Amino acid sequence: MPRTTDGDGTPVPQRLLAAATHLFAEQGYDRTSVQEIVEAAGVTKGALYHYFGSKEDLLQEVYARVLRLQQERLDAFAGSAEPVGERLRAAAADVVVTTIDNLDDAAIFFRSMHHLSPEKNKEVRAERRRYHERFRALIEEGQRQGVFSAATPADLVVDYHFGSVHHLSTWYRPGGPLAPQEVADHLADLLLRALRP
Repeated sequence: MPRTTDGDGTPVPQRLLAAATHLFAEQGYDRTSVQEIVEAAGVTKGALYHYFGSKEDLLQEVYARVLRLQQERLDAFAGSAEPVGERLRAAAADVVVTTIDNLDDAAIFFRSMHHLSPEKNKEVRAERRRYHERFRALIEEGQRQGVFSAATPADLVVDYHFGSVHHLSTWYRPGGPLAPQEVADHLADLLLRALRP
């Protein structure tokens, strides 16, 4: 049975994911070998296959873990008792901050998703669609209440915001002129202005 932690208590799955994320971001998924991942994580190939089954499973998990975090946070914002405008603004800003906090994961996903098998690709798209649908439901709620303009279909508003989010990995650099929260606030404000009745 593979060890579940190393000397400092870091679980092996997290070590493997950290090593894979670093290597995939630095040299690309297709140019990274399983051997390089296990050497960087300080484990055996047996440990990788025990926890993930394949390099492709690692790629899927790189994105899925961020999406799970974002889904949890969106569910909390959407389910709160705050007015819909505040809930949407909080959710819109949060997805920007969590994407910037996981910039390597986002970059890997958009560069490497085509390497996933059709079945895994379908699973990832279904999870992402669930997130977008929950986000869209907030917009539709505000449109029904007259808080947001209904002139633009909610689907298009979602695409508009997430187009910006998905491109963060191509231009945002830590240490640049804008902190993550500042970028988040600007993009959330743009979204709310676009929805103003």
